[in-house]
Amino acid sequence: MQLLSSRTFRAAVAGAAVLGLFLTGCTADPEFSYEPPAQVDGPLPDDTVAAMEAAVANALAASGASGAVVGVWAPWSGSWVAGLGTQTPGGDDEISTDMAFRIADMTRLMTCDVLYGLADDGVLGLDDPVPDHVSGVADMKDVTLLDLCNSTSGVGSSEATAQAAWYTTPERVWAPLELASYGLGAPRATAKTTYTNSDAGYLLLGLALERATGRTASELIAEYVTQPLGLSATSLPSPAPAAPSDGPVMNGHYLPAVEGGYDCAAPVDITTLSSSTGYTDSGVVSTIDDLGRYAQAEAAQKLRTEDEPNRFGAPLPQDPQAPSWLQATGGALLVGSMIGQSGWTPGYQTSAYSDPETGFTVAVSLNNSTTAGTTAMYLAWELAAIASKVPAAEGQTAPEFGLPFTAEQYHQAITDSAIPCVAPPAA
Repeated sequence: MQLLSSRTFRAAVAGAAVLGLFLTGCTADPEFSYEPPAQVDGPLPDDTVAAMEAAVANALAASGASGAVVGVWAPWSGSWVAGLGTQTPGGDDEISTDMAFRIADMTRLMTCDVLYGLADDGVLGLDDPVPDHVSGVADMKDVTLLDLCNSTSGVGSSEATAQAAWYTTPERVWAPLELASYGLGAPRATAKTTYTNSDAGYLLLGLALERATGRTASELIAEYVTQPLGLSATSLPSPAPAAPSDGPVMNGHYLPAVEGGYDCAAPVDITTLSSSTGYTDSGVVSTIDDLGRYAQAEAAQKLRTEDEPNRFGAPLPQDPQAPSWLQATGGALLVGSMIGQSGWTPGYQTSAYSDPETGFTVAVSLNNSTTAGTTAMYLAWELAAIASKVPAAEGQTAPEFGLPFTAEQYHQAITDSAIPCVAPPAA
């Protein structure tokens, strides 16, 4: 991937909310330019690539996936972008790097980008109470839009309730508030005190952003994220059931459960899906090149026009049992010095992280969501641990850069979490 600069104009929404009128015009500094870190134009060392290929093969076997797209960019050394495996087990339809896929929880980062962009432009406030923009949630009067972005609203997750319907009726178009209601009805944590992995919170945030501006979430993500960064293959599609792209697509699957495990030889294709299943929590589609470019810009907060507040400045533990280096805030997971996200949506599990100081970036998507986002997350961390140690190319200097875990640690974690593949009972 060439992380080239892009130049665009960001329109700012303004006007009198009481009249419901919004004017689109130029900001005081309308010209936006993204200048990524200089990237050595060459491959990573053969032994590093061989180790990463082995890591991906292990992840495919453990997750039941048959294919993956992967990108690793070490600016001081080189890059590795590859499609590995096939669309189906034992097939001859190889995965290629131009294939689109669903980026799952990486969407959360983009939704928060829009929130901060609108706040920087003075359209809304980070501390606006949720009921100011979303009706039907009066019991959230003490919860702010920033709480939704930070996952500190206390609201639970809709996933456990909705998952069966996602798989059995992938063409169903969901109303965001209907889907969020499952999480709203779950037991709540105390707001502002702990991180809660809440897909419902990002659905509500998307609704709030739409109602504050009179524009669709798709339009807002295009204006505040994809157009400024030149992400031509990235978008939040319309809710109509469809594949991730009209062009090449990595097909998504899940494995049917059978007694004792899963029928790994018969994955169910769920490539065609309504984006409303994920909406502003997990509905965006992209390619590996776009995802890597986005992750690198996002970690360094290149889309911000204001320095304060620091979006990632006050993280909370991702889980009471999680290692101290795994924290969360601003729609992101903070993994040591790297910033990104991991998650799943029907058919896919995707993970991407970048180090804001060095530009070191890792992105991966698997074509099977049976293990949720765990395998993709562990694989991204394993690949990061492998590639972070690559030597500098001629004329370059390797940065002082380290991670608080080893490749061996997460290679074993992937192996230990492997799903049991069993033959279905005879008819």
